[in-house]
Amino acid sequence: MNDDWLTVNRENWDDRVRVHAASSFYDLPGFRAGASPLRAFERAELGEVAGKRLLHLQCHMGQDTLSWGRLGAEVTGLDFSAKAVEQARALAADVGLADRARFVVSDVYEAPAALAGERFDIVYTGLGSLVWLPDLTRWAEVVAGLLAEGGVLYLVEFHPATDMLGEDGRTVDHDYFDAAPSREDYAYTYTDGPALEKTVSVQFLHPLGEIVSALAGAGLRVEFLHEHPFTIFQRYPVLEESEPGIFTFPPGHPRVPLMFSLRARR
Repeated sequence: MNDDWLTVNRENWDDRVRVHAASSFYDLPGFRAGASPLRAFERAELGEVAGKRLLHLQCHMGQDTLSWGRLGAEVTGLDFSAKAVEQARALAADVGLADRARFVVSDVYEAPAALAGERFDIVYTGLGSLVWLPDLTRWAEVVAGLLAEGGVLYLVEFHPATDMLGEDGRTVDHDYFDAAPSREDYAYTYTDGPALEKTVSVQFLHPLGEIVSALAGAGLRVEFLHEHPFTIFQRYPVLEESEPGIFTFPPGHPRVPLMFSLRARR
């Protein structure tokens, strides 16, 4: 593909910032008051971060980034949306982390140049990130180059198996191996709030094997790959909120993995 995907997606995400910053979904007032969007399993799987240099790729408005900072990491957030980075910097100041958190405007593929060759103990990538990247081989090479020797990538993502299911969550409607870019046009983002002005985006689906193989090909050693039977929103009507913010299939319903988490070491 040409670089049109990057321009289109940047415009879309720039526009999302005004909606997300005011949404109850992101709840910035709650975050300023001390709430954390990190899930308990993320903190347990990544382990102690205090004193470590952590880079969050595709950080959006920086809440996850700053949450790791609240746990003691020296954090850097990187995002291709200047408007998102502006919001993240303001949020860092609001919660008293401006001295231990910085935010950089760059797309993922240009991160090594934007960060002047700096390396990190942890590279973190959160939910809903990989669908915006067309080339995972290049992504994995970038990640490997950003890690210090012995450093780890910690990736948490929606499981690609979920993209096979129809809206009812019961039928297989889509080809798992269809790698064609998808040009979407949605008036609303995934949060509450008003309509977007820049409604078009380009997305790329990646099977689990492609993700793992890209990381292995970049020289990273996968330490674990955990597939989870829960997700963080009601993606399908059949899902039930088993605990606050955690949605699962009801008892007796055949399950598919809804999320996965992976740690790989340089």
